[in-house]
Amino acid sequence: MRISARELAEETPASRDRYVDLLRVVSLGVVVLGHWLMAAVTQDGVGNLLAVVPELQPATWALQVMPVFFFVGGFAHALAHRSRPRYADFLRARLRRLLRPTMVFVAVWGAAALALQVAGADGGLTGVALRLVTQPLWFIGIYLAMVAFTPPLLRAHERYGWGAFAGLAAAAVLVDVLRFAAGVPYVEFLNFAFVWLAVHQLGFLRADGAIRRPALLAAAGLAGAGLLVALGPYPLSMVGMPGEKVSNMAPPTLALLCHGLWLIGAVELLRGPGARFAARARVWRAVVAANGIAMTAFLWHLTAMLGVYGGMLALGVRLPAPATAAWWAQLPPRLLAAALLTALLVAVFRRFEAPAPAPRTGGSGPLAALGIALALLGVLGLSMTGFGGLLEGHTATLIAVRVTAPAAVAMALAGWLLVDRPGRSRP
Repeated sequence: MRISARELAEETPASRDRYVDLLRVVSLGVVVLGHWLMAAVTQDGVGNLLAVVPELQPATWALQVMPVFFFVGGFAHALAHRSRPRYADFLRARLRRLLRPTMVFVAVWGAAALALQVAGADGGLTGVALRLVTQPLWFIGIYLAMVAFTPPLLRAHERYGWGAFAGLAAAAVLVDVLRFAAGVPYVEFLNFAFVWLAVHQLGFLRADGAIRRPALLAAAGLAGAGLLVALGPYPLSMVGMPGEKVSNMAPPTLALLCHGLWLIGAVELLRGPGARFAARARVWRAVVAANGIAMTAFLWHLTAMLGVYGGMLALGVRLPAPATAAWWAQLPPRLLAAALLTALLVAVFRRFEAPAPAPRTGGSGPLAALGIALALLGVLGLSMTGFGGLLEGHTATLIAVRVTAPAAVAMALAGWLLVDRPGRSRP
């Protein structure tokens, strides 16, 4: 029997850090809203509002909040691993609610893409949608890596404290030096690990109460990011821009790491009032309900946005040029329609995010590690290939390897099955 959000909220122990749950919901909500706002869709294609209006790019220094989500993930993973120290059990417990809705999303969109291509209807904006809709899967891939590396990095944290974070940050610095000063090819992709794992490591420090001077953290991060953008080869925007030579996001840069430090320091400064706000009964019920559907909403929010634009085109509604008065006037009803369609998709697919009633124990650690590696590579590969050109074998470069969408799907599916393989039932 499914427990309601109200019942879960009422049963929450007083010791739970509700501010962390609030941060998780708010950060994902800001990401979803940001994607809806940045989409500049016309009859000719999909652009980026920040490229059309560069004056808006400084807003990304407040609204690029993915570092906050990964920081919260580090906090949660530290607590989860300490309560379930066996590697295979930890992976299974952390990933079942992540991979099940992801594989359903992949299956539904893969079948739709194949049907559209067979029918010859995968051109134009439909083709753009087939490539665009998988892009948020990069987040799933990075999160899988964080889960996989939690046990060794948590041990490093317990031994070295801030030194473990400093080691990851130093590695990110070295990567950017080799990239920009020495021109070493492909080395920049290492910062997908070093930058995001450094942010994740801050969550371990938060779990042990080691972030005692958040104002200093915020100031250092903001100053570092400002200096790097002003004096170095780093762009102003903290999200990727179409056609730019250097992106702070893909792959991540030292400037993005500094941006993460500034944001994490800022949210820690708000910890007192944030915790009091999250403790309100109505707010906490809303947070519990949102956390129960957060991954489903994240996976399907671009589908909803593209569905709104597709419906407008089908009904003959004119799509004005981005950033014009007509575009801004049309924005509120577009956002409302996208939110309603997302809610409908969540209602259909939320059951796949529901936690398993009886987590299993046992199983092979090496097989679980292989499973998460395959799932990680598959999900990242699919985020780059998209679902366009399935029958032609369309490829994209994952680090230095060419990968097709069918191969990426196969790796993700195999990885999921290995991670979720049966073990002994818990008594």
